[in-house]
Amino acid sequence: MQATIHNEFLTLTVDTHGAEAVSLKNAAGQEMLWQADPAVWKRHAPILFPWTGKLTGGAFTHKGKTYPGGQHGFARDVEHTLLCAEGDTIRLELRSDEKSKAERFPFDFVLTSTFRLEGRTVNHTLTVTNPADAAEELQFGIGYHPAFRIPFDDQPESPMILDAYPNGLLTGKCGYRWKNEQSIPLTDDLFENDSFCMAGLRSRTLGIYEKDTGKGIVCNVEGYPYTLIWSAPAKPVRFVCIEPWHSLPGAQTDTQEWSQRAAAACLAPGQTWETTLSTTFER
Repeated sequence: MQATIHNEFLTLTVDTHGAEAVSLKNAAGQEMLWQADPAVWKRHAPILFPWTGKLTGGAFTHKGKTYPGGQHGFARDVEHTLLCAEGDTIRLELRSDEKSKAERFPFDFVLTSTFRLEGRTVNHTLTVTNPADAAEELQFGIGYHPAFRIPFDDQPESPMILDAYPNGLLTGKCGYRWKNEQSIPLTDDLFENDSFCMAGLRSRTLGIYEKDTGKGIVCNVEGYPYTLIWSAPAKPVRFVCIEPWHSLPGAQTDTQEWSQRAAAACLAPGQTWETTLSTTFER
């Protein structure tokens, strides 16, 4: 099921499957999100929960039981409950149940996705709650993965790139791809070795800009320890993802024990954690 909200600048449609934004149009009716061509990449803007990236060995263990898991968790692949779609807000919820705890992730949780339009900005808030009656602490990873259509062509940065090539697991290597740059030229071979995971950005925003017109899509990445840029290895480049994350993929040397995995947060029963990605569309 899909829900749509709009204001004078933007029209946003969100699907209950994955709580995923599937369309964002400007006042002229131009689509600004990638439209999930399965021949290139079949998603629009998935949310990543309860882990980001890959698990070491494709699984994790907890209390002696092994749970297989694919890339970026499972929230993007299941149905969420629509709580409201009115005015400038869409809100959805995903709750753990006995089936999910037995097969996917053995913890109680409530994940709430709130989309709110504010002028030319989309605010997407993810709220994670460990229910008060939960049996144990909730440890999780989380991130965003929106894909913006192209073409439509701060401070100098020297981002540290964390290496996860070629299998998506951190290798322990890191280094510089750019030094003291304020912009990254978008070329057809930029993503031939997959994504760039950048740590230690000083800039508050990261955006995609058209050189000749000043049009842009700008994400506020302030407060995110990691920001990735990625596109499918197709030529020409058809979209670019800007991915602010609060956690990282597994490392090649990691144990599969869930309690040993680096997390975005660890919540005691009754605690709540929240993050917001704000994206402004000057198009």
